[in-house]
Amino acid sequence: MGVVFGFSARLLLLRTDFRQYPTYPTGQIIHLSFGFIAAFIGAVATPAVLESDWTAVTFLGLAATQFREVRKMERESLQNIDAFELVKRGIPFIEGMAQAFESRNYLVMFTALITTLCAVYSFWLGIIGGIVLLLIVKFRKSGKVLQEIADVSEGEIRFEGATLFVDDILIKNVGLADTRKIITDKAVGVIVTPRNQNGIVTLSYLGQRQAMLHHIATVLGSYLDSGEPALVPMTKRDMADGRIALFMLPSEKDFHQVRAVLEQVPILDSAIRMPKEAHKGK
Repeated sequence: MGVVFGFSARLLLLRTDFRQYPTYPTGQIIHLSFGFIAAFIGAVATPAVLESDWTAVTFLGLAATQFREVRKMERESLQNIDAFELVKRGIPFIEGMAQAFESRNYLVMFTALITTLCAVYSFWLGIIGGIVLLLIVKFRKSGKVLQEIADVSEGEIRFEGATLFVDDILIKNVGLADTRKIITDKAVGVIVTPRNQNGIVTLSYLGQRQAMLHHIATVLGSYLDSGEPALVPMTKRDMADGRIALFMLPSEKDFHQVRAVLEQVPILDSAIRMPKEAHKGK
Protein backbone atom coordinates (compact mmCIF):
# COMPACT_ATOMS: atom_id res chain seq x y z
CA MET A 1 0.00 0.00 0.00
CA GLY A 2 2.81 2.39 0.86
CA VAL A 3 4.48 1.74 -2.50
CA VAL A 4 1.22 2.43 -4.36
CA PHE A 5 0.52 5.73 -2.62
CA GLY A 6 4.17 6.80 -2.72
CA PHE A 7 4.44 6.12 -6.45
CA SER A 8 1.11 7.90 -6.99
CA ALA A 9 2.58 10.94 -5.24
CA ARG A 10 5.50 10.91 -7.69
CA LEU A 11 3.06 10.77 -10.60
CA LEU A 12 1.28 13.83 -9.20
CA LEU A 13 4.60 15.64 -8.87
CA LEU A 14 5.79 14.76 -12.38
CA ARG A 15 5.77 18.00 -14.33
CA THR A 16 5.81 17.91 -18.11
CA ASP A 17 5.77 21.45 -19.43
CA PHE A 18 7.79 24.07 -21.25
CA ARG A 19 10.33 24.36 -18.42
CA GLN A 20 11.44 20.74 -18.91
CA TYR A 21 10.21 19.20 -15.65
CA PRO A 22 10.94 16.97 -17.71
CA THR A 23 9.69 17.19 -21.29
CA TYR A 24 11.53 14.20 -22.67
CA PRO A 25 10.41 10.53 -22.36
CA THR A 26 13.75 9.27 -21.04
CA GLY A 27 13.61 11.90 -18.30
CA GLN A 28 10.16 10.68 -17.30
CA ILE A 29 11.39 7.10 -17.09
CA ILE A 30 14.34 8.13 -14.92
CA HIS A 31 12.24 10.13 -12.48
CA LEU A 32 9.45 7.57 -12.25
CA SER A 33 12.05 4.87 -11.58
CA PHE A 34 13.60 6.92 -8.77
CA GLY A 35 10.09 7.60 -7.48
CA PHE A 36 9.32 3.88 -7.33
CA ILE A 37 12.59 3.21 -5.50
CA ALA A 38 11.84 6.00 -3.01
CA ALA A 39 8.32 4.65 -2.43
CA PHE A 40 9.63 1.11 -1.95
CA ILE A 41 12.29 2.20 0.56
CA GLY A 42 9.78 4.28 2.50
CA ALA A 43 7.28 1.40 2.58
CA VAL A 44 9.72 -1.26 3.81
CA ALA A 45 11.43 1.04 6.32
CA THR A 46 8.40 1.18 8.62
CA PRO A 47 7.97 -2.58 9.30
CA ALA A 48 11.76 -2.98 9.48
CA VAL A 49 12.04 -0.34 12.21
CA LEU A 50 9.03 -1.77 14.08
CA GLU A 51 10.82 -5.12 14.15
CA SER A 52 14.03 -3.42 15.36
CA ASP A 53 15.86 -4.21 12.13
CA TRP A 54 18.09 -1.15 12.03
CA THR A 55 19.56 -2.14 8.69
CA ALA A 56 16.66 -0.17 7.20
CA VAL A 57 18.26 3.04 8.47
CA THR A 58 21.33 2.25 6.36
CA PHE A 59 19.13 1.92 3.29
CA LEU A 60 17.55 5.29 4.03
CA GLY A 61 21.00 6.86 4.15
CA LEU A 62 21.94 5.17 0.89
CA ALA A 63 18.73 6.46 -0.70
CA ALA A 64 19.56 10.02 0.37
CA THR A 65 22.93 9.68 -1.37
CA GLN A 66 21.26 8.49 -4.57
CA PHE A 67 18.75 11.33 -4.50
CA ARG A 68 21.59 13.84 -4.24
CA GLU A 69 22.87 12.28 -7.45
CA VAL A 70 19.48 13.05 -9.02
CA ARG A 71 19.97 16.69 -8.11
CA LYS A 72 23.46 16.66 -9.61
CA MET A 73 22.21 14.94 -12.77
CA GLU A 74 19.44 17.50 -13.30
CA ARG A 75 21.77 20.42 -12.61
CA GLU A 76 24.32 19.23 -15.17
CA SER A 77 21.66 18.39 -17.75
CA LEU A 78 19.95 21.77 -17.48
CA GLN A 79 23.25 23.66 -17.53
CA ASN A 80 24.19 21.89 -20.76
CA ILE A 81 20.82 22.80 -22.30
CA ASP A 82 20.99 26.38 -21.01
CA ALA A 83 24.20 27.04 -22.93
CA PHE A 84 22.18 27.01 -26.16
CA GLU A 85 19.19 29.09 -25.01
CA LEU A 86 18.69 32.51 -26.57
CA VAL A 87 17.36 33.75 -23.22
CA LYS A 88 19.05 31.74 -20.50
CA ARG A 89 17.46 30.39 -17.35
CA GLY A 90 20.39 31.40 -15.19
CA ILE A 91 22.19 29.33 -12.55
CA PRO A 92 19.78 30.16 -9.66
CA PHE A 93 16.75 28.94 -11.66
CA ILE A 94 18.59 25.74 -12.62
CA GLU A 95 19.64 25.12 -9.02
CA GLY A 96 16.05 25.60 -7.87
CA MET A 97 14.79 23.08 -10.42
CA ALA A 98 17.45 20.54 -9.41
CA GLN A 99 16.59 21.04 -5.75
CA ALA A 100 12.92 20.47 -6.53
CA PHE A 101 13.70 17.12 -8.14
CA GLU A 102 15.64 15.95 -5.10
CA SER A 103 13.00 17.09 -2.61
CA ARG A 104 10.23 15.31 -4.51
CA ASN A 105 11.89 11.95 -3.94
CA TYR A 106 12.05 12.65 -0.21
CA LEU A 107 8.38 13.59 -0.28
CA VAL A 108 7.55 10.31 -2.05
CA MET A 109 9.50 8.37 0.58
CA PHE A 110 7.71 10.22 3.40
CA THR A 111 4.30 9.53 1.81
CA ALA A 112 5.05 5.80 1.53
CA LEU A 113 6.44 5.65 5.07
CA ILE A 114 3.46 7.36 6.73
CA THR A 115 0.93 5.40 4.66
CA THR A 116 2.58 2.11 5.66
CA LEU A 117 2.70 3.19 9.31
CA CYS A 118 -1.04 3.89 9.23
CA ALA A 119 -1.72 0.59 7.46
CA VAL A 120 0.11 -1.33 10.21
CA TYR A 121 -2.67 -0.38 12.61
CA SER A 122 -5.60 -0.55 10.18
CA PHE A 123 -6.03 -1.20 6.46
CA TRP A 124 -8.63 1.54 6.14
CA LEU A 125 -6.53 3.93 8.20
CA GLY A 126 -3.75 3.36 5.67
CA ILE A 127 -6.11 4.15 2.78
CA ILE A 128 -7.33 7.34 4.46
CA GLY A 129 -3.80 8.40 5.40
CA GLY A 130 -2.57 7.81 1.85
CA ILE A 131 -5.39 9.84 0.33
CA VAL A 132 -4.80 12.71 2.76
CA LEU A 133 -1.09 12.75 1.90
CA LEU A 134 -1.85 12.74 -1.84
CA LEU A 135 -4.15 15.73 -1.36
CA ILE A 136 -1.41 17.54 0.55
CA VAL A 137 1.06 16.77 -2.24
CA LYS A 138 -1.39 17.95 -4.90
CA PHE A 139 -2.12 21.32 -3.32
CA ARG A 140 1.38 22.02 -2.00
CA LYS A 141 3.48 21.02 -4.99
CA SER A 142 3.92 24.61 -6.21
CA GLY A 143 5.42 27.58 -4.43
CA LYS A 144 4.74 31.29 -4.67
CA VAL A 145 4.38 33.08 -7.99
CA LEU A 146 5.13 36.68 -8.95
CA GLN A 147 1.56 37.99 -8.71
CA GLU A 148 1.57 37.21 -4.96
CA ILE A 149 4.35 39.70 -4.21
CA ALA A 150 4.13 42.34 -6.98
CA ASP A 151 1.84 44.14 -9.42
CA VAL A 152 2.51 43.98 -13.16
CA SER A 153 1.69 46.96 -15.40
CA GLU A 154 2.57 48.09 -18.90
CA GLY A 155 5.55 50.39 -19.36
CA GLU A 156 6.05 52.82 -22.22
CA ILE A 157 8.93 52.03 -24.59
CA ARG A 158 10.57 55.32 -25.57
CA PHE A 159 13.87 56.77 -26.71
CA GLU A 160 15.65 59.96 -25.71
CA GLY A 161 18.24 60.16 -28.44
CA ALA A 162 19.92 56.76 -28.40
CA THR A 163 18.90 55.98 -24.80
CA LEU A 164 16.14 53.43 -24.27
CA PHE A 165 13.68 53.94 -21.40
CA VAL A 166 10.77 51.92 -20.05
CA ASP A 167 8.63 54.63 -18.48
CA ASP A 168 11.19 56.61 -16.47
CA ILE A 169 13.69 53.77 -15.96
CA LEU A 170 16.80 53.80 -18.13
CA ILE A 171 17.52 50.47 -19.83
CA LYS A 172 20.50 50.95 -22.17
CA ASN A 173 21.90 52.83 -25.16
CA VAL A 174 21.00 51.64 -28.66
CA GLY A 175 23.30 53.08 -31.29
CA LEU A 176 21.84 51.90 -34.61
CA ALA A 177 18.76 53.66 -35.97
CA ASP A 178 17.49 50.43 -37.57
CA THR A 179 17.67 48.65 -34.22
CA ARG A 180 15.81 51.50 -32.52
CA LYS A 181 13.04 51.18 -35.11
CA ILE A 182 12.75 47.42 -34.48
CA ILE A 183 12.53 48.04 -30.74
CA THR A 184 9.89 50.76 -31.19
CA ASP A 185 7.79 48.50 -33.42
CA LYS A 186 8.10 45.18 -31.59
CA ALA A 187 9.26 45.66 -28.00
CA VAL A 188 7.04 45.39 -24.93
CA GLY A 189 7.84 47.25 -21.73
CA VAL A 190 6.72 46.03 -18.31
CA ILE A 191 6.91 47.60 -14.86
CA VAL A 192 6.88 45.20 -11.90
CA THR A 193 6.03 47.02 -8.66
CA PRO A 194 6.75 45.15 -5.38
CA ARG A 195 4.02 45.37 -2.76
CA ASN A 196 6.26 45.56 0.31
CA GLN A 197 9.85 45.58 1.51
CA ASN A 198 10.14 41.81 1.21
CA GLY A 199 9.12 42.01 -2.45
CA ILE A 200 11.58 44.83 -3.14
CA VAL A 201 14.52 42.80 -1.85
CA THR A 202 13.33 39.59 -3.52
CA LEU A 203 12.99 41.22 -6.94
CA SER A 204 16.37 42.90 -6.65
CA TYR A 205 17.90 39.43 -6.99
CA LEU A 206 19.36 39.06 -10.48
CA GLY A 207 18.56 35.35 -10.64
CA GLN A 208 14.85 36.03 -10.13
CA ARG A 209 14.84 38.70 -12.82
CA GLN A 210 16.59 36.39 -15.30
CA ALA A 211 14.01 33.69 -14.55
CA MET A 212 11.27 36.19 -15.44
CA LEU A 213 12.85 36.94 -18.82
CA HIS A 214 13.40 33.25 -19.59
CA HIS A 215 9.83 32.39 -18.63
CA ILE A 216 8.39 34.93 -21.06
CA ALA A 217 10.77 34.00 -23.90
CA THR A 218 9.97 30.30 -23.50
CA VAL A 219 6.19 30.71 -23.50
CA LEU A 220 5.75 33.59 -25.97
CA GLY A 221 8.85 33.19 -28.10
CA SER A 222 11.43 35.88 -28.72
CA TYR A 223 12.22 38.17 -31.66
CA LEU A 224 15.90 37.45 -31.29
CA ASP A 225 18.81 35.52 -32.76
CA SER A 226 22.43 34.95 -31.84
CA GLY A 227 24.72 37.89 -32.50
CA GLU A 228 22.03 40.51 -31.77
CA PRO A 229 23.07 41.95 -28.40
CA ALA A 230 20.94 45.08 -28.81
CA LEU A 231 17.76 42.97 -28.88
CA VAL A 232 18.55 40.80 -25.86
CA PRO A 233 15.84 41.19 -23.15
CA MET A 234 16.94 43.12 -20.08
CA THR A 235 15.75 44.18 -16.66
CA LYS A 236 16.70 47.31 -14.75
CA ARG A 237 15.84 48.39 -11.23
CA ASP A 238 14.73 51.77 -9.99
CA MET A 239 16.92 51.99 -6.91
CA ALA A 240 14.70 54.64 -5.33
CA ASP A 241 11.52 52.58 -5.00
CA GLY A 242 12.48 49.04 -6.07
CA ARG A 243 10.40 48.89 -9.27
CA ILE A 244 11.70 46.56 -11.96
CA ALA A 245 11.52 47.51 -15.64
CA LEU A 246 11.55 44.71 -18.22
CA PHE A 247 12.37 45.22 -21.87
CA MET A 248 11.67 42.31 -24.24
CA LEU A 249 10.69 41.47 -27.79
CA PRO A 250 8.16 38.61 -27.76
CA SER A 251 7.14 37.00 -31.04
CA GLU A 252 3.79 38.81 -30.80
CA LYS A 253 3.55 42.31 -29.35
CA ASP A 254 0.73 41.79 -26.84
CA PHE A 255 1.13 43.09 -23.30
CA HIS A 256 -1.85 41.13 -21.96
CA GLN A 257 -0.17 37.85 -22.89
CA VAL A 258 3.09 39.02 -21.35
CA ARG A 259 1.35 39.99 -18.11
CA ALA A 260 -0.53 36.67 -17.91
CA VAL A 261 2.73 34.75 -18.27
CA LEU A 262 4.78 37.01 -16.02
CA GLU A 263 2.31 36.79 -13.14
CA GLN A 264 2.83 33.01 -13.03
CA VAL A 265 6.63 33.12 -12.85
CA PRO A 266 7.70 31.08 -9.80
CA ILE A 267 9.55 32.84 -7.01
CA LEU A 268 12.92 31.11 -6.64
CA ASP A 269 13.78 29.76 -3.20
CA SER A 270 17.18 31.43 -3.43
CA ALA A 271 15.51 34.79 -4.15
CA ILE A 272 13.14 34.87 -1.17
CA ARG A 273 14.13 37.54 1.31
CA MET A 274 12.15 38.68 4.35
CA PRO A 275 13.77 41.78 5.82
CA LYS A 276 10.47 42.74 7.46
CA GLU A 277 10.90 39.73 9.77
CA ALA A 278 14.41 40.73 10.84
CA HIS A 279 15.20 42.78 13.94
CA LYS A 280 16.87 45.97 12.72
CA GLY A 281 17.07 47.87 15.98
CA LYS A 282 14.10 50.10 15.21
